[in-house]
Amino acid sequence: MEGYCVKCKSKKEIKDSVEVTMKNGRKAVKGKCPTCGTGMFRILGKAEIR
Repeated sequence: MEGYCVKCKSKKEIKDSVEVTMKNGRKAVKGKCPTCGTGMFRILGKAEIR
């Protein structure tokens, strides 16, 4: 899964990604940036759900 790292200011592959469910019931992916280790978060659309 690819996400945007705010610290590196570029799109990167999310390392150690875990699928989570937010309070409103939507799915999201949480993980870390492989370069700097900053937390990354991506909200999944309805078509992106695995």
